[in-house]
Amino acid sequence: MKKIILYTVISLLFFGCKEEPKRTDFIIKGTANDVYNGVRVHLNITDDRGRDKTVETKMVVNNQFTFEGKVSAPTLYNITINSIPGKLPILIENSEISIDINKTNIVKSKITGSKSHNQYEVYLTEINAFEKKLQPINLELRKARSKRDMVKQDALSKQLEAIENEKSQYIIDYINENNEDFFSLYLIQEAIKKPKLDIEKFRNAYNNLAASVKSTKAGSATKLTLDNLYNIHMKTSNLKIGMVAPNFKAPNADDQMIALEDLKGKVTIIDFWAAWCGPCRRENPNVVKVYNEFHKDGLEIIGISLDGTRGQKDPKKAWLDAVEKDKLTWTQLSYLKYFNDPVAKLYNIQSIPATYILDKEGRIAAKNLRGNALRLKVAELLQK
Repeated sequence: MKKIILYTVISLLFFGCKEEPKRTDFIIKGTANDVYNGVRVHLNITDDRGRDKTVETKMVVNNQFTFEGKVSAPTLYNITINSIPGKLPILIENSEISIDINKTNIVKSKITGSKSHNQYEVYLTEINAFEKKLQPINLELRKARSKRDMVKQDALSKQLEAIENEKSQYIIDYINENNEDFFSLYLIQEAIKKPKLDIEKFRNAYNNLAASVKSTKAGSATKLTLDNLYNIHMKTSNLKIGMVAPNFKAPNADDQMIALEDLKGKVTIIDFWAAWCGPCRRENPNVVKVYNEFHKDGLEIIGISLDGTRGQKDPKKAWLDAVEKDKLTWTQLSYLKYFNDPVAKLYNIQSIPATYILDKEGRIAAKNLRGNALRLKVAELLQK
């Protein structure tokens, strides 16, 4: 009898400790008190352009609504209800999720059953704290721009950059500290959609994720995107602020090859432009003004023309006519190969006008400055 009891206890312990299989789908059970029957509830997802697209629509019946489906990894959706303003963000994972709709303020609705959403709420609290720091500085920056106060703009921009860097580091630290959570993969997926991305940090953070996260379909797709971005980054890593500008040679109008290194020891602007480029031609008077003011103090400019489009009957003539008309008296070079120009490719030029401003040591001090911002930077570099 004792043996039977012992076996029974062991069996209960075994089955009691057995891990339940993970769900492969989700079900959202919503409660919407005081919302009329027949009111439509929409489950939406936001595309890469920031536009909401409805995935599914249900109706409220007896204060209840339900959504069912599958996700390959935690995915951010939002819920909207026709009679209630605003939308409710929800990070959906394959689990049973409950929502108690707050009719007065939908954002304050209670969501339970999604571990990823719980993490999202904690994370969002910290991110909102950063946003509150950024908001007044952005407001002051807009005022400074309207008044064309370049000194204040520079100071405020540095403050913004410091907070943004702090915010970015928080995200990296969060991912590294929660490397077994799918929400961390979601954060990486969101980061790589943004134009400003520290690819090396996020690639390292991805590599630090648990194998169970990386081995998923979403994990593999994220790795492919990161690898592609990293390869692009490596091609342009020598073009960062503070790096020595890559040397090049290009022909002038007399087919003489002129090298960048010939101008070492001088503050230099590399100006990518073209006769056909309207914004370039409108900016040229400002560049002329800067050159005329600072050339005597040691400023040099190298113009790299991207003329050579199929629509130009005589690209060289168009180039030289524009040089003469706009009074561009500094060194002018061009292979006349449009965006296939070797120098343009070396400097990863995707659009023009584009400028690289180099200090006396030939290091990149700034990029793509125009107007008074260009003048102030040149003046600063010449004083050093």
